Amino acid sequence: MSTTPAPTAPHFTPDPHSHARPAEVSVQHLALHLVVDFAARTLAGHATWQIINHTGTTELLLDARDLDIEAVLLGGLDGEPTEFSLGAADPVLGQQLRIAIQPDTQQATIRYRTTPGAAALQWLTPEQTAGRQHPFLFTQSQAILARTWIPCQDSPGVRFTYDANVHVPAELLALMSAENPQARNATGEYSFRMAQPIPAYLMALAVGDVAFEPLSARTGIYAEPVTLPVATSEFQDLENMVAAAESLYGPYRWDQYDLLVLPPSFPFGGMENPRLTFVTPTILAGDRSLTSLVAHELAHSWSGNLVTNATWNDFWLNEGFTVYFERRIMEKLYGRSYSDMLQVLGHTGLQHTIKELGPDSKDTHLHLDLAGRDPDEGLNDIACEKGDYLLLTLEHLIGRPALDTFIKEYFARHSFQSMDTHSFVTYLRHELLDKQPSLEEKLQLEAWVNGPGIPAVAPPVSSSRFEAVEAALQSWQQGTPATTLNTSNWSSHEWVHFLHNLPKGLPAEKLADLDTAFNFTKSGNAEILAAWFPHTIGAGYSPADEALRQFLTHVGRRKFLTPLYKALLATPAGLDRARRLYAIARPNYHSVATSTFDSLVGQA
Repeated sequence: MSTTPAPTAPHFTPDPHSHARPAEVSVQHLALHLVVDFAARTLAGHATWQIINHTGTTELLLDARDLDIEAVLLGGLDGEPTEFSLGAADPVLGQQLRIAIQPDTQQATIRYRTTPGAAALQWLTPEQTAGRQHPFLFTQSQAILARTWIPCQDSPGVRFTYDANVHVPAELLALMSAENPQARNATGEYSFRMAQPIPAYLMALAVGDVAFEPLSARTGIYAEPVTLPVATSEFQDLENMVAAAESLYGPYRWDQYDLLVLPPSFPFGGMENPRLTFVTPTILAGDRSLTSLVAHELAHSWSGNLVTNATWNDFWLNEGFTVYFERRIMEKLYGRSYSDMLQVLGHTGLQHTIKELGPDSKDTHLHLDLAGRDPDEGLNDIACEKGDYLLLTLEHLIGRPALDTFIKEYFARHSFQSMDTHSFVTYLRHELLDKQPSLEEKLQLEAWVNGPGIPAVAPPVSSSRFEAVEAALQSWQQGTPATTLNTSNWSSHEWVHFLHNLPKGLPAEKLADLDTAFNFTKSGNAEILAAWFPHTIGAGYSPADEALRQFLTHVGRRKFLTPLYKALLATPAGLDRARRLYAIARPNYHSVATSTFDSLVGQA
């Protein structure tokens, strides 16, 4: 008598930030149907999951947080109701949704609605948008917020395809991380399809008064109509960026690459939702000087979206490769002197983060241990800049051609798969390090991955353009009038470097001299303002107070806001002032930002 061998479960790296057990039952495809209700600030509908039962278990485990689960059916909407339960609520992880299934169940449908406080969803009033006529909704699912608007296996190591039907008010357009419409229709019903498998954190939805402008056959811009002309001008190089990326590391695998310029409350610079990158309007500088952020999000189409960190402890595998790739794109388009500036700015940020975390902190390791904590705590310059610095060191040791061959092959071999740190180190050794005696010793791989700070083997970084900036700054400090400094050809990056290197504690009259010469307070460039305001706050430079209030109450990008609130808190009357400003600004911020500032500033 023969027996059928038990099915072999695929490998899933255990994820401390998910209740799911994909090694037992994994999701494969999502059919999502949602109605967007701006008045109630909810999404309502159903999610039908196609599943694969690897072990014959009778339980499907999903992640949920602040969801109202109405019913669960085995099969589609006409299926049989089944038992389900929600586990104890954890403030970070939410709840485990346990669904009773049969060993041969292939589909499960969850009827549900979100709650008004769902952390991924940002509901904006018309007054909070650029056009000020219509409301706006956007999602931010990374790192583990997809579970607040879709019951799912919310782990970066689990991939699925999806299709969706979304009903919105007829005057608005719906967009997702999928094949998108390019114009509104009369019904307000939109259908979407994502044929390539993605993890849950790349699920995205935006609804608003937005229009589309193509830039090439495969690139284009979505934005509010009032913003669209400025955005299309700012991003004219988008097709060139995609072509440059392909020439470095292989074909773009997602067909279309569009940008959606969001209202200012978006908490990040960008979010690499596949086919539709979300970007902050703070990069609309008017001179295309801040578009390296777009190169960063584009690079994620390979590192992150194509090959994905298996858990958030492995976040550096997404971000380190992406920062390295971003700078290679910018060098290809604008030259080595330009990318050198980005490298030095990044290095400065890395040193600041290490100082803040502590030079011996385990949080400065590339491979993190975030169990029991919000994975957002790992979304910082360690993953981005230390990860990039490891690749830069490897380039220094083996040369660019060899590293480029390795990276291109890495993306090709592991496309639409996840990667954890242990597996990557094994792969790196097999493909590169073991082939050259003493290379791993020279690289000090273990010190990078599981050690604190920056290993001593890291090559120095420098920028000739920044050296000229430093010479101008020194000249000013020695008495040269600011108005006579040779700054006519400076980019945003040079101005930011100038401001970052101003001596701490400059008195208000010195800041007034600089402001008269360079109009920092009236700059339309968010990076320059964010570098200028800490000086004005520390000096009590009152001519900048109104501009600071406007910035804090209209910009939601956490990268800019955190240093400014910290600067306020460091002044004698800063706590009261920070709380007054935060009380006005808080309704404009996404929950990703308020979770940071509620604890940092507190509420008045």
